[in-house]
Amino acid sequence: MMSRSAEIKLTIDLDGDKLPTRISWQASESENPGPTSCQSAMISLWDSETKTTASIDLWTQEMTIDDMNLHVCQVIHKLADTYLRATRDREIADVIHQFGDGLGKTLGLTITAPGESD
Repeated sequence: MMSRSAEIKLTIDLDGDKLPTRISWQASESENPGPTSCQSAMISLWDSETKTTASIDLWTQEMTIDDMNLHVCQVIHKLADTYLRATRDREIADVIHQFGDGLGKTLGLTITAPGESD
C-alpha cells in the first residue's frame, strides 16, 4: 500500500487582544470542499517521548455557555468512543460515557449521539 499525506488546516481570525473572532477548518480528506466555520476547537496532541499532552483550546465570543456545556459533554462521549476504538476496553469506555452522562445530567442536558433521536 502506498503511503500518502493528509492535511487539516485551522484558520483563526484574532481581534486586537489576540482572542478568536472566527474559526474555520478544512481537511484534505473531507467530503466538503472549502473551509467550514465553527465556534470552538479542542485539539490534544500526545508526545510519547515526553509523555505529555499539549492542547490547543479555542472558542469565539459567540460561543454561548449553553453551547460550551453541550460541546464539552459531546467531547467526553467522543473521547469514550475514541478510547474504545484504540484499546477495545469497553469497561473503561463505559465509565467515560457514564461520566459524560452524569455531567450532562448535572448541567440539565440531554445528550443524543449523532443519528439517534430522543
